[in-house]
Amino acid sequence: MIVDLTEWILEMTDPRDLTPGRELPLGIEVRQAEVPSVELSRFLYTAVGGDWYWTGRLGWTYAEWQAWVERPEHETWIAYDRGTPAGYAALVHHTGDDDQVEIANFGLMAPFIGRGIGAGLLTAAVRRAWMLGPRRVWLSTCSLDGPNALPNYLARGFRIHAIEHARKDVPERPIGPWPGAR
Repeated sequence: MIVDLTEWILEMTDPRDLTPGRELPLGIEVRQAEVPSVELSRFLYTAVGGDWYWTGRLGWTYAEWQAWVERPEHETWIAYDRGTPAGYAALVHHTGDDDQVEIANFGLMAPFIGRGIGAGLLTAAVRRAWMLGPRRVWLSTCSLDGPNALPNYLARGFRIHAIEHARKDVPERPIGPWPGAR
């Protein structure tokens, strides 16, 4: 099915732009996955993005996933609810003349949405991004993402840098975290 898609590129250009979200709920902790894991990264990508048409990396080979997660500039931060993964943020530090950190992926798994975790996880991810010393922190979201995505980003202090419109071919329904899950 072809849909009209709006993509928002959002940015922060100063660490003082961050408006922290409320504290993470009791039992929620955010930790870095310090050992790069292809299996963990693909699991998080599908578990979080399956309901929001994240399909861009589904066709990647093991070697492509490995190249993605084992880059020294890539970090994965996971929110846990009493030991169970609830969501994640993938950061990519682009160095060089245009030093910036991209929040390449961000989101929660369906059972954890609406429990006050997203604002705290995003706050932790943005704080970590600024610790890497970039001139800019940015991310993109689109009209296929969850209804809380754009409001959360704006509430944390991101500003709209650009808006793009496109038509995209997507499945009739989101695929879910695995085929037939929903």
